[in-house]
Amino acid sequence: MTVVVGWTPDARGHAALVRSAREALAHREDLLVVNATTGTAAVDDRFASSADVGEVQAMLESLGVEAQIRQAVARDIAEELVAIADEVGASLLVIGIRHRSPVGKLLLGSTAQRILLGAQCPVLAVKAADAPGR
Repeated sequence: MTVVVGWTPDARGHAALVRSAREALAHREDLLVVNATTGTAAVDDRFASSADVGEVQAMLESLGVEAQIRQAVARDIAEELVAIADEVGASLLVIGIRHRSPVGKLLLGSTAQRILLGAQCPVLAVKAADAPGR
């Protein structure tokens, strides 16, 4: 089985990555790290640079976690994460979340909410405060 994590190079992504690594180790599963953009990779600060990817690979190797990192360009991030989780038969999908005001949710929608409602596997939503040192 595989744990899938939606990762971004920020505090929320770090929190999700740390928790997903723990889950993969605890259940002796592989880890698939997904970093996606809607096609604006040149200006999307949530799309990881090669240096960010290298740091994540080194961290996961030091923890003894078998991991793959997949970067994707997709029309919709929520749909992409759910599709990838379905594709690999994920046992768990881990995402980082942040607090948003009710007006912010109304105007911008909620990627996390769409993932929670669309995923066929369990979803673990992690707050950035859950990550040590971040």
